[in-house]
Amino acid sequence: MSRFEHTETALIHGGISTDERTGAVNVPIYQTSTYQQDGLGKMRGYEYSRTGNPTREALEKLIAELEGGYAGFAFGSGMAAITAVLSLLHSGDRVLISSNVYGGTFRVLDKVFDHFGITYTIADTADLTKFETQITADVKAVIIESPANPLMTVTDIRGVAEISHRYGLLVIVDNTFMTPYLQKPLSLGADIVVHSATKYLGGHSDVVAGLAVVNSAELAQKIAFIQNSTGGVLGPFDSFLLIRGIKTLAVRMDRHVENAQKAAEYLKNHPAVKTVYYPGLPDAQGYEINKKQAKNGGVMISFELHEGYDINRFFESLQLVMLAESLGGVESLVCHPATMTHASIPADIRKKVGITDGLIRLSVGIENIADILADLEQAIGKAAANV
Repeated sequence: MSRFEHTETALIHGGISTDERTGAVNVPIYQTSTYQQDGLGKMRGYEYSRTGNPTREALEKLIAELEGGYAGFAFGSGMAAITAVLSLLHSGDRVLISSNVYGGTFRVLDKVFDHFGITYTIADTADLTKFETQITADVKAVIIESPANPLMTVTDIRGVAEISHRYGLLVIVDNTFMTPYLQKPLSLGADIVVHSATKYLGGHSDVVAGLAVVNSAELAQKIAFIQNSTGGVLGPFDSFLLIRGIKTLAVRMDRHVENAQKAAEYLKNHPAVKTVYYPGLPDAQGYEINKKQAKNGGVMISFELHEGYDINRFFESLQLVMLAESLGGVESLVCHPATMTHASIPADIRKKVGITDGLIRLSVGIENIADILADLEQAIGKAAANV
């Protein structure tokens, strides 16, 4: 649990926030691979930076405190974190995954872990009754995103956790979209939280990183062994950048969310827009559940234009908002899930879960909202040239 009553304070002073030896107000970058020992078996706390590094340790303690977990682990990417967590499973185990999840999560299960006899089933985690019917004897874990990528589907995390634990399942929640500032899955019953820390935690599109937080000593021991054995650890400089990014998470997210709410309302009322997916809109799927488990609707929006609008022309006409992979930076970004973030999911599955070829995903930045909306407006106008 955090030592601080308010998350805004914990973001800045949580974990190991200063250097005890020198008094430096920022944890130094311990750019070293190994550590001098005073004799056989006489270490000063560290032996080799794959196993442990002071800068990475400060980050790991920080994310554990922010998520209210037992221990945290830092990896070289979000997918490295997911891979480490999935490595807890054994051949013959099955995983349930939300009906729309990040394409990389689907890909690593579909194309990598299947080699080791670990299988998956796509489940409707937003419907608790349907979800429970998909739990079979070989299911050992469930992976949830809420809101899910890219349709912003909301899952009742507490409800899924209660059902899953009755069957002895491990509950894993990808909290990338919401961050611990907006949502704390461990407090809702999850066993493990993972992050693509590249996104909002880093916040500046300048670092690639992944984090995992567990709720028990047993899971901590297992993940620590996997992290050290497989070696996909985050380096000290990137750990430093991530700590620095986390310090401003609260002020950035407040501005992100303020802008996202206005952008969602603008799109909702735009005659060219057919559908808007944003949990902060009162008529959105899961709005009431999201209100109970998260601080607000978050930052990510997906939408579709009406037929006849040329989305290629829309993307090409944007001047401020950038077409790019990823999300969560201070700058506004759009992507086309069907050919970018979710291209690894077969077309028939994309169609079945609702990821259409016309879907546009928007990560709302912290620019002036008037400039963001003006750019969307002119791009939509140009996309309508043939309407």
